[in-house]
Amino acid sequence: MFAFEVIKQSDSARVGKIETPNGIVETPAFIFCATKAAIKGADIERMKEAGTQIILSNTYHLMLQPGEDTVEKLGGLHKMTRWNGPMLTDSGGYQIFSLGHGSVSEEIKGIRKKQKTLIKINEDGAIFRSYINGKTYCLTPERSIQIQQKLGADLIVVLDECTPFHVSKEYTAKSMRMSHRWAERSLREFERNNSGKQELYGISQGGIYQDLREESCDFINNLPFFGQAIGGSLGQSKEQMYDVVSFTIEHLKKDRPTHLLGIGGIADIFYGVSLGIDTFDCVHPTRLARHGGALVKVKNRNSLSSKCKEHINLRNRQFELDDNPIESDCLCFTCKRHSRAYIHHLLKAKEILAHTLITIHNVFFMNKLMESIRKAILEDRLSDEQNNWIQ
Repeated sequence: MFAFEVIKQSDSARVGKIETPNGIVETPAFIFCATKAAIKGADIERMKEAGTQIILSNTYHLMLQPGEDTVEKLGGLHKMTRWNGPMLTDSGGYQIFSLGHGSVSEEIKGIRKKQKTLIKINEDGAIFRSYINGKTYCLTPERSIQIQQKLGADLIVVLDECTPFHVSKEYTAKSMRMSHRWAERSLREFERNNSGKQELYGISQGGIYQDLREESCDFINNLPFFGQAIGGSLGQSKEQMYDVVSFTIEHLKKDRPTHLLGIGGIADIFYGVSLGIDTFDCVHPTRLARHGGALVKVKNRNSLSSKCKEHINLRNRQFELDDNPIESDCLCFTCKRHSRAYIHHLLKAKEILAHTLITIHNVFFMNKLMESIRKAILEDRLSDEQNNWIQ
């Protein structure tokens, strides 16, 4: 019921397909975050219309509300959401990180918010209080797998601790080896109740340290995971992130689908694809939409104020009387029906419809980006295609 095949390789970039019981994912692909079993700002039908192949939901949030037992009674995530394509659930590991250290961007910027929900991380797992009702939970590797099996996504992930950037190498090494033991426990629990309808991904840790990354890759390579992900701290800058990802992927097995966790910038996707990354996930396209940001190609930025950015901010006054669509060559629902001026008005009027319309465009944009990347790899012209999307 599951298979991964590389169809064409051009240098290190590759086009492939991941077969699942709920459909095929053509890679490289972008996975959109339906964190609480919903894409913020768009319904499932619009996601399908925009060419989406696969979506992701979050174990941590769904265990708190509505609870994995409720999701299971409703027939699992596919039936509950009416999404009939492949799905992935993450393990809750990133939420453990953010509860203790804040988001990645906050951490890099040195923002230290006082966290009141995380109680303790130890060998057993993570003990925390629900942000909903204050109830205490313990998320162990076994519990994470049990929850993900009840949620019913096609692809699931081992529990790990996502180490922050500012900690020492000693802490990173200790955490990595604990995550390795958690991975072994996750795998044992997965195999104990494996129905054949799901497959498991391992996660490479090790922070920014090459020797730790190599040790972690060796560990993941030697266990029977279907797929593998690159996780943990990727550094303090884009250059450092590129170095970490480049080094890590060199040491991972090439016959497995490789996922890069939490990365979704256009330039970052091109770089990852050039190294052989198969899938990406990030809240960036939908979060950007909720702040008025619409993704645009290079040729459509040249006459706008945000030439050097990947998006335009439709809140800006310059769009008040702009009767053009977000992109004149875009065939998404939004661009075929609405103008920048109308969306600008909706944003100023604080109408929720604005977020929906921009989200639909951004989702369509990302799917077209990945489609263009796959075509370019098949035609051995990835670097030329990159010029159409970034500068």
